[in-house]
Amino acid sequence: MPATKILNWSCKLKGVMDVPEPVLWDTVLEERKASIITKGKQKKHLKCDIDSVAGCVSQRACVYCGARVVLNPVTDAIHLVHGPIGCASYTWDIRGSLSSGSELYRNSFSTDLKEQDVIFGGENKLARAIDELVAKYPAKVVFVYATCIVGVIGDDLEAVCKAAAKKHNIEVIPVQSSGFAGNKAAGYRAACDALLRLIQPGELSSAPRVNTINYLGDFNLAGEVWIIKNYLKQVGIEVNVAFTGDSNYKALKNATRASLNVIQCAGSMIYLAQRMKELYQIPYLNISFLGLEDTATSLRKIAAHFGDESIMARVEELIERETAKVKPVLDWYRQRLQGKKAAIYVGGGFKAISLIKQFREIGIDVVMIGTQTGRKEEYQTINDLVDEGTVILDDANPSELEKFMLEKGAHLLVGGVKERPLAYKLGIAFIDHNHDRKHPLSGFVGAVNLAKEVYSTLCSPVWQYV
Repeated sequence: MPATKILNWSCKLKGVMDVPEPVLWDTVLEERKASIITKGKQKKHLKCDIDSVAGCVSQRACVYCGARVVLNPVTDAIHLVHGPIGCASYTWDIRGSLSSGSELYRNSFSTDLKEQDVIFGGENKLARAIDELVAKYPAKVVFVYATCIVGVIGDDLEAVCKAAAKKHNIEVIPVQSSGFAGNKAAGYRAACDALLRLIQPGELSSAPRVNTINYLGDFNLAGEVWIIKNYLKQVGIEVNVAFTGDSNYKALKNATRASLNVIQCAGSMIYLAQRMKELYQIPYLNISFLGLEDTATSLRKIAAHFGDESIMARVEELIERETAKVKPVLDWYRQRLQGKKAAIYVGGGFKAISLIKQFREIGIDVVMIGTQTGRKEEYQTINDLVDEGTVILDDANPSELEKFMLEKGAHLLVGGVKERPLAYKLGIAFIDHNHDRKHPLSGFVGAVNLAKEVYSTLCSPVWQYV
């Protein structure tokens, strides 16, 4: 592929920063240039929300994976993957989502398509799989996920699911997430379409309840939904249902009874919120409960929406009380982390924005930041927040991450499971902000957990042996 050589500056870290020396990086693919900018050097807008460059090993996940991570936390559903066994294995228990009820979602079922099924079709095998699962597990809803191979061989998921739903008198919902037709964001939309089919009222539902919200885009990693529910309960706001952390069939069926939708992860849930506003006249707000600043701001935004003076007063009391608990702890970490540099590559733009603010709270500069599914307006916010010289990139590949981390002298990479090996190979500290972590990062307690993890990782004695 055509490529262009770019001249950048690299700083080597040896306890203190040496004088910068020019380094000629090998290549950046011509097609990728529009998706990478350096603040202060280029005035162009970042190109985002496009398909990955052909031949480039993107860090993005596939369409099916995007759908699966959104729907998998529905605790009492049967999740059936129509495809080869590898697809089900890859996404089995991929989120550290916790449940207060059913554990059925912990199972990953597959039709295990093989060569013969590819030739003759897998519809009969899918129908038999649904029959077997429904007989064994008393679920009220089955999600059937299409994978790449299903899109190739042309199995009619819609027809098979419709027949199965009529036969068993339950809801069997196809998730049109076959690959070769988009990126991870397309999988989010496929999941949202499936959720819209599930929550649609069979008849006119009861009127929305006052001071009740749906919490969109939180998947209850390490119990984060429960932390936010507790905050809101203290100020007099009820969470109707979370999409989809610790959710179940009955709760999702009552989703239209909320008077407000709040969106934590806009990348995965903005489409659902917009459709619910169109169909059910439920307004929505974008919020984030990551870090002290965003947690406090989000609580105030929700309270202001309801316009209840007593709620707003309780919110201020909660913020003051919780901040007083954690601020001295964060100040302690700030003294020890001052001057360190972080690189960030995460799934959504909201998470990247909050991490910039969180790192600022503990004295760390962000020198490189990117996302898999960030939107134009989110990248504009990122550009406004970061310092001059920060590299901003969309849908990065490992080669780009390596180049810019080394160029900017990053001490730490924040990412997911696919970025971990890269950081370790480069001898750079790594912390997991992905789905399979076991500690909560939301709310006031989450801000402390992040600072503690950053400190224990960056200041580990192991680095004196590297």
